[in-house]
Amino acid sequence: MPDAFALLNLPPQAALTEEQLQAAYLTASRAAHPDQAGGDTQLSADLNAALEMLKSPVTRLKHLIEQHSNTPWRAVPLDASLMGLFEKLGPLLQSAGAFLKKKQTATTALSKALLASEEMRLREALENLGTSIEEAWQELEAQLPRYDDRIAAGEGSVWIELQAIQARLAYLNKWRTQIREVLLGLML
Repeated sequence: MPDAFALLNLPPQAALTEEQLQAAYLTASRAAHPDQAGGDTQLSADLNAALEMLKSPVTRLKHLIEQHSNTPWRAVPLDASLMGLFEKLGPLLQSAGAFLKKKQTATTALSKALLASEEMRLREALENLGTSIEEAWQELEAQLPRYDDRIAAGEGSVWIELQAIQARLAYLNKWRTQIREVLLGLML
């Protein structure tokens, strides 16, 4: 993909607000929209893809690193705080999977009622872990503006640190999605 930042006429930054993205997208897409005189279907599609890529910090950081650094990708191990979340998530997801099987096989009103308290405990544990994951996400996202000054200054070590942030955000995003899916499964 072409440089999404350049397509939207945005500086290559780790931190972008929804307002910045929307304003840049609207400005760029007005002239390119296929319904406008001189509009360009391919450019319009590229602008849409650029917006989608830059919306999420996970994909934005990956794109930023790929487009603006020569740093090779490397595996990033979980730090202690993320490992603590993961150690809670694994068993909780296993418990949820086992519970969902029990819930599917429950056919009588009595058997379903007997599962209600277990479901409430499971739902509460998932929601609490989801809150912890969201807090960790927000902490990482709040750090992003500090990296923009270092990028602008041409500091080479910033890219390795951004890779670590991107990896942590990717883990958290995956875990967030897993929790949402299980909570939705409990609703059915």
